[in-house]
Amino acid sequence: MATLKTPYDAKSEMALMKELWSDEIKDNPYNFVMFNFPWGKEGTPLANFKGPRPWQKDELLKMAAHIKLQKENMKKGIPCEVYKSATVSGRGPGKSAMVAWLTLWMQSCVLGSMVVITANTEAQLKTKTIAELGKWHTLALNSHWFERMALSLKPLPWFTEILKTQLKLDTGYYYAEALLWNADNPDAFAGAHNFNGTMLIYDEASGIPDVIWQVSTGFFTELVPYRFWFVFSNPRRNSGPFFEIFHKHRNLWPNRRHIDSRTIEGIDVKALEDIVNRYGEDSDQAKIEVKGEFPSHGDNQFISREIVEGAVHRDLEYDEYASLIMGVDPARYGRDATAIYFRRGRDARTIPSISLERKDNMQVANECARLIDLYNPDGVFIDAGNGTGIIDRLKEMGYQVREVWFGGKSDKPEYANKRTEMWADMRDWLKGGCIKDDSDLFDDLVGPNYYFKGAGDQVMLESKEEMHKRGLPSPDKADALACTFFERVARKDSTTSRRGGPANRFRVASGTGSEYDPFGG
Repeated sequence: MATLKTPYDAKSEMALMKELWSDEIKDNPYNFVMFNFPWGKEGTPLANFKGPRPWQKDELLKMAAHIKLQKENMKKGIPCEVYKSATVSGRGPGKSAMVAWLTLWMQSCVLGSMVVITANTEAQLKTKTIAELGKWHTLALNSHWFERMALSLKPLPWFTEILKTQLKLDTGYYYAEALLWNADNPDAFAGAHNFNGTMLIYDEASGIPDVIWQVSTGFFTELVPYRFWFVFSNPRRNSGPFFEIFHKHRNLWPNRRHIDSRTIEGIDVKALEDIVNRYGEDSDQAKIEVKGEFPSHGDNQFISREIVEGAVHRDLEYDEYASLIMGVDPARYGRDATAIYFRRGRDARTIPSISLERKDNMQVANECARLIDLYNPDGVFIDAGNGTGIIDRLKEMGYQVREVWFGGKSDKPEYANKRTEMWADMRDWLKGGCIKDDSDLFDDLVGPNYYFKGAGDQVMLESKEEMHKRGLPSPDKADALACTFFERVARKDSTTSRRGGPANRFRVASGTGSEYDPFGG
């Protein structure tokens, strides 16, 4: 039998267990936090604190109401629901402390339960999240129940033995663990089955990729009342799963909270106001660091949401004399799709885009031929990186198409390759252009980041491979639209054949004094 290691005598230890496992504390995390830590006690770090901040108290009490409702529903035969909560904030409202309290409550009161904590980086987990957990574990009345290691909190052998022998409890998955994720192997993050209860916590959730969010639902397969999913983050990105919780997926996350750090007691408000005064009330710096609002333009984001939203909602002014250009981005990976886009001047909305999944080169070439015959575009540009077979087949069929090498040299020295140049031209066009309301295209356009390459500080757009490593899908539709900016194209004369006929003839020749630009840029 394991040796009992406790600062209390047996009677006091039993009293502590009885108190922590009572319904008043077990099913009320706020009562747990107030009972288990030395608020206001002289000689402790909490000597000058009376309890949680208002937003923390509100969250803990909402959890208590949720648990009560789930238990009532179970008696009625109604399936339990997962408690999902998302908090976005500026600097320093106490998110890490909240993570620590949640972890310690779950482990102390929901015996045999599992807590999994992850973050956007390993450094965040080790130096901030787990470090904060260690601080509150030390202060807890029942700290002697658990052993804290570098990335976990586990019940000590003597405590585990009591649970097994006296309570007949399965402790196989009884732990709190900081778990790292790998976007290339997301299934490794999928949760184990736990019939006692499960809590999943994302710290700095804005940087966690979509594939990890997708597999995280595997943590909540058991219909028990103690299932919780918390996500906390500064609003550093204006795209991705965390952003969408507060936008198109807000109905799936009923417990959402924005925190302006200036409203939090105990924070140096002057330091926060200095940020606002320096950068401006509506600046992205003020939104992210102070106000808890998503930025207009994310860190290193190549195209901002504001620009894309403008192109979605702008009224279309159709120009029948502008050249029609067709862009094709062939699929590269099994999870990608071939995308085809059309643009006539400022209009990339009228002609529907095409998405082809699991099609071979011959099938794609045949579809491209059909569309060329249907719309008679003035220029057809195809990404040659994975489209050489398509290009060769179309040329064999007599179609005039141009190959686009994304990695080729840019015509503008400030860009590291042709793809970055085309995306820059597309970004400028979006400020006056029109696109359809397509969530996939929207996400494609705002998804890629950029960085600076080489001694000349050339701008380099993030590659598809780099986006995959971040867990983001390939921007197939946006790349297809970008292909329409490969080069300026004059409109064909109506008598020009769509196949290999005479050279293009301008409807309005350049240099004639006309204000109309015959090119489709």
